[in-house]
Amino acid sequence: MESNVCKTKPDIEYPCSWHFKVIGGQGAELEKVIQRVVGERDSLLTYSRASSGGKFQSMNLEIVVQSEDDRNSIYRDLVSQAAVRMVL
Repeated sequence: MESNVCKTKPDIEYPCSWHFKVIGGQGAELEKVIQRVVGERDSLLTYSRASSGGKFQSMNLEIVVQSEDDRNSIYRDLVSQAAVRMVL
């Protein structure tokens, strides 16, 4: 039986705009840690939504990445933050 899983990497041309969805705690702390990771880089951070219980919120981060290593580095920096629960 054949699997439908793609075994090749997508062909991404860098630099390009990349979108991350960052999920974490409520309040300004999530926004602060994302801004700290991004620093002075050209990016757009927008509120997405809050969980029904109000415990979590998600934010959309659009940022220009220069390479796969750059993209992966931003991802690792985001997930290493205590206020961040998940990055998609």
